[in-house]
Amino acid sequence: MEQARAVYNVALIGFMGTGKTSVGRLVADRLRFDFLDTDAAIEAKAGKPISRIFAEDGESAFRQHECEVVRSLECRRHTVIATGGGLVANPGCLASLKTHALIVCLWASPQTIWERVRHQTHRPLLLTEDPQSRITRLLAQRDPFYRQADLLLNTEQRSPMQLAQIVISQFHLGKG
Repeated sequence: MEQARAVYNVALIGFMGTGKTSVGRLVADRLRFDFLDTDAAIEAKAGKPISRIFAEDGESAFRQHECEVVRSLECRRHTVIATGGGLVANPGCLASLKTHALIVCLWASPQTIWERVRHQTHRPLLLTEDPQSRITRLLAQRDPFYRQADLLLNTEQRSPMQLAQIVISQFHLGKG
């Protein structure tokens, strides 16, 4: 971690398909923390799925919902937060998370991500003629934000359990 700060939670960031939800649930279970998926919180708040938010209200409305959810987490303790892939591209969201959480970025190559998500129908950002190119482009755009994490973990050669164990170890070290 770059500097000493209060760390009460774990926030998992990274591109879609990197394992934030599966790893997050394991970490929460092992730490006996709550688990919160920001996308699920947005859907509950908006009363509709993210795909409909994108279709009916646009990406900017979705990003506004993300910021509101992230700000509401600043008072939370003992929570593992799985974020949407683009959440950290908003510097305010990343700064908010850093006030209370260890930020862990899960990452994988564009090819691996495509293999993991290509059969999923709930990914509005991939509804394009060339989703693989879009993944590559979005990863490049988001890379500077992902690199601001306290810890970057490659998910390609590790199981969710191995990743969870690393996250838990780093969380305990970071609480200092």
